[in-house]
Amino acid sequence: MSAIRTAIIADPLGLHARPAAEFVTRARTYESDLTIASGDNSGNCKSLISILKLGIVVGTEVTITATGPDEAAAIAELGSFLEIVHGDDAP
Repeated sequence: MSAIRTAIIADPLGLHARPAAEFVTRARTYESDLTIASGDNSGNCKSLISILKLGIVVGTEVTITATGPDEAAAIAELGSFLEIVHGDDAP
């Protein structure tokens, strides 16, 4: 079984290097297999290069899919993380 969540990227700079690195760090704390999809492209949530290659910009709808023992917790945290503004971009 797997869990799925959609999220809209809130950060004005999109999923750029710093928040992408934090996203990957958080994803690696979960045992589940985690995938993020944007349009027809997808990547491994535990790979920074995979995330950055997607070129996710502000306002993009992404889908996170988790399969494993902690899937519900993983998509809850990672989905919420994407829906807030991070770092110097915060109001």
